[in-house]
Amino acid sequence: MSGGAPYRVVFVRHGESEWNSLNLFCGWHDAELSDKGKWDAVNISAEALKRANFIFDVAFTSALTRANQTLELILSEINCAKIPVHQAWRLNERHYGGLTGFNKRQMADVYGEDQVQIWRRSFDVPPPRITCLNPYYNSIRNNMKFRKIPVADFPETETLKSTMSRVIPYWEDSVIPEIRQGKRVLIVAHGTSLRGLVKHIESLTEAEIMKLNLPNSIPFYYDLDENMKPMGKIKFLADDKIVLSAMNKVASIDSK
Repeated sequence: MSGGAPYRVVFVRHGESEWNSLNLFCGWHDAELSDKGKWDAVNISAEALKRANFIFDVAFTSALTRANQTLELILSEINCAKIPVHQAWRLNERHYGGLTGFNKRQMADVYGEDQVQIWRRSFDVPPPRITCLNPYYNSIRNNMKFRKIPVADFPETETLKSTMSRVIPYWEDSVIPEIRQGKRVLIVAHGTSLRGLVKHIESLTEAEIMKLNLPNSIPFYYDLDENMKPMGKIKFLADDKIVLSAMNKVASIDSK
């Protein structure tokens, strides 16, 4: 942004996926948006951005379909469909390991609700690793979108901490240079990859980030200074009560 104004970057967590609607651990499974997710991308995400008169010069998203579909719908609605879009596996959702494909409530009944919440929201406690016995193991390993990932970097399970180890370097090497050029940047990604960015941008503690749940579809942004530090807290493009309700829904094991 010019004229001495702060830099700004806008984020959106993708809309509801087909697996979100079934309350399944999704991670690196390449689920598509549900009909509700598509509706939300247009009527919540894009509408909020239009009301705030936000337009963009460049966008970033993950290699996963649900984030790409969300971004495409948003850009189409706000007349930014022709801007450059960078897809990066480093912005993927965390890999949920052996939990992938299983219902969250059923896993809570098996392992206990406390344990499942630790796997979901702790900073560095990983779920069990995925093995070839998982019915989605091969489709994830053989997904052509992931073919350029170095073998050593292909995860079998991840935490917020390990997800940040791939997200933050991408932020610093690929996103920040665009922001510094004054470009209006939009990032559409996932709950954990975006929580990692929020933790980094705000320098939150592990305890603080464990309490943060980012809602689907509601855009949020930061104004940043010359050092890429936030000039204030996270700002959502929605009423506080709506944001809080959406956060509580995400936090629940029974969230859809």
